[in-house]
Amino acid sequence: MIKLQDKNKIRLRKHARVRKKISGTAERPRLCVFRSAKHIYAQVIDDATGKTLTAASTLDEAVKGKLSYTGNKGAAHEVGKLIGTKAIEQGIKQVVFDRGGYLYHGRVKELADGAREAGLEF
Repeated sequence: MIKLQDKNKIRLRKHARVRKKISGTAERPRLCVFRSAKHIYAQVIDDATGKTLTAASTLDEAVKGKLSYTGNKGAAHEVGKLIGTKAIEQGIKQVVFDRGGYLYHGRVKELADGAREAGLEF
């Protein structure tokens, strides 16, 4: 009998492996991404203090009003632009990108491109 592994468990193992090496500081916080089937979320986190500095998702009113569907690359790009502008307003220019165990492809890549377009450097 073939046993299939849970994809989320595999992703969490990958994320833990990456998090051993990546950590956000006050000067260069971590931009963390989580995606579900319908939404995408991004947070800028200072791991030294354990605080979320700013966050954006497809559930925000600024993004939700522009989109007809929130689970595609266009929505991810808008969330990236929103998180970038929120971070720039707080004086954050450089971040460390944490893809959350996902492949750097599709929606994750579009979110990163949107954040770069808004002015974040990583």
